[in-house]
Amino acid sequence: PMVRTLKSYGAYYRRWSLVWESQALLRAEHMAGDAELGRDFIELVDPLRYPMEGLGEDAVREIRRLKARMESERMPRGADPTLHAKLGRGGLSDVEWTVQLLQMQHGWAEPGLRTTRTREALAAACAADLIPAEDAQTLDEAWVLAARVRNAVMLVRGRPGDTFPSDARELAAVGRYLGYEPGHVGDMLDDY
Repeated sequence: PMVRTLKSYGAYYRRWSLVWESQALLRAEHMAGDAELGRDFIELVDPLRYPMEGLGEDAVREIRRLKARMESERMPRGADPTLHAKLGRGGLSDVEWTVQLLQMQHGWAEPGLRTTRTREALAAACAADLIPAEDAQTLDEAWVLAARVRNAVMLVRGRPGDTFPSDARELAAVGRYLGYEPGHVGDMLDDY
């Protein structure tokens, strides 16, 4: 067969799945095709995504190890990590992995965390008092800014990118997209 059966997926996940697979499944949602099969798959993987009683210390340690490895391997050589919207400190990766950890730890008990949307899950974590409101706001603002930087880079360069451009004209265009007045590129970089 070209794809596994639902039963085969269930057997695989019960026997061999790793914590990173459970984390990746946090993004799983039915998009097209057989709606009943999509619902059945989500029902199958929900106990992996939102394990009863949360994650153990070993699983949390493994998630943190995987995040560090991913960032070290994916950060482009020579890139300034302070200007990297995806992998830099406070970037999309930091926010997403923090939220995903909250989802895996508490999603079994907090239905609001059972979403594929980072910002919705962050708001649900705040509403459930799993994270202080001030921290949730900081994470949300960081996520929005990093996403806006990526969008600006895409518009300016015409291709995806995670770092501020080094070309002065492109950098100025990113600044204008982000709402900075001409000549205030330094302010934009300082604010970021």
